[in-house]
Amino acid sequence: MDRQYYSQLADKSIAGELLKREAAKEILISQEIELMPLLNAAYEVRKKFVGNEVTVHIINNAQNGYCPEDCHYCAQAKSSQANIEEYPIKSDQEILAEAKNAYDKGAYRYCMVFAGRGPSQGRVEHLARLIRAIKSKYPIEICVSTGLLDKNKAQILSDAGLDRLNHNLNTSERHYPKICTTHTYADRLNTLQAARQAGLQLCSGVILGMGEKSEDVLETAYTLRHLASESIPINFFIPIKGTQLSEHPELSPGYCLRVLCLYRFLNPKAEIRIAAGRELHLRSMEVMALYPANSLFLDGYLNAKGHERIRTFQMIKDASFSIQSDH
Repeated sequence: MDRQYYSQLADKSIAGELLKREAAKEILISQEIELMPLLNAAYEVRKKFVGNEVTVHIINNAQNGYCPEDCHYCAQAKSSQANIEEYPIKSDQEILAEAKNAYDKGAYRYCMVFAGRGPSQGRVEHLARLIRAIKSKYPIEICVSTGLLDKNKAQILSDAGLDRLNHNLNTSERHYPKICTTHTYADRLNTLQAARQAGLQLCSGVILGMGEKSEDVLETAYTLRHLASESIPINFFIPIKGTQLSEHPELSPGYCLRVLCLYRFLNPKAEIRIAAGRELHLRSMEVMALYPANSLFLDGYLNAKGHERIRTFQMIKDASFSIQSDH
């Protein structure tokens, strides 16, 4: 492809034009589209809307295991035989201490994850009290992942000061029954719509490497554009022994970067996050992911370790990016 092709990709995305599906698929699979000019085009879009900053998130696994769902990729699922430390919801003191830790480490956003199908009314009211307590102590944004929600429960969390609700689509509607059978793709969409009606920002993304086809990656990207998700975490599947999806996916660093570029073109104003598995699948190309993406997790994930904090900050600094912070 000539230089004009890449310039047009960036210009059309900045202008808000929707990329046609055939052109989107070519970005993923065509060898005629070179990776470095593609990354540069995606960076032009990133720079236009989010500048040169990287938003750092720290995730707190506030409850581990005891989940009745059978998500095949998850070490916490009822169907999983993975060797993880199971524990019920942490104490308020632990959660507040971890919020302080996230704030002290320079995180812009603190993410709390609670395993389970969805919270009871009592759990929602408990979470609302925790959100108020954290907000009263630390000027930090809060994102919660708590399973399926209706509008009433989402409204309670919104009124408490919750900034974002995380609920990943993970894959396309077509592929979804192959990775989970205890709830539906429609259940997930309904939760995101309830959050939006309650005035919450949406955090919803995808997991690559679960046997999906390129059409599934495209479908999810277009759905997230339709939802206008403010935050889109791109996860690269981490195989954990004992889960139903324990085989090692074939994801090259180049393919992972192409996906990040595609999601930037389709969602130009969104916070695109390189999430779980970036260390495993991007390998020596990890730093290049910051050109289409503008966000990452610090200190690991739910049931997997990540790079050390100092190394991650150094990577950001070496690439001449800055860290977004309110403090």
